[in-house]
Amino acid sequence: MDENLKREIMLENYMHPLNKEVVNDNTYIKVNTNNESCIDNLDIYLKIENNVIKDIKFMGEACAISTSSTSIMIKNLIGKTIKEAKEYITNFENMVEEKNYDSNILNEAIVYNEIYKQNNRKHCALLPYVGIKKILDNYQ
Repeated sequence: MDENLKREIMLENYMHPLNKEVVNDNTYIKVNTNNESCIDNLDIYLKIENNVIKDIKFMGEACAISTSSTSIMIKNLIGKTIKEAKEYITNFENMVEEKNYDSNILNEAIVYNEIYKQNNRKHCALLPYVGIKKILDNYQ
């Protein structure tokens, strides 16, 4: 993917993130995820029905990488089963960590395929996934 297009996708998702709002609804599971070395601090709200992710929202303060990564993650996870979501997350993590991954399921998230070149930014891109994994791993 062209570098300018990558920047454009990241900037669009940073400036106009999907589902950035506080949720006051007990049908959502809330988790906080933060980066101790910077400003990133996100509350993520996840709604699951019949093992399908029905909705994800988030609120907090975060850098452009964390915010855009969260927005793109939300687009890709809504409508997926828990199993599909875990597969997507594993592929994203593998991409960021320079391991084998299936680029076909990552959609727009492929814009982070070279984030490993900036080691300090890897955690920014992974931050929302850390929160979602906490919820999915504990979901019964």
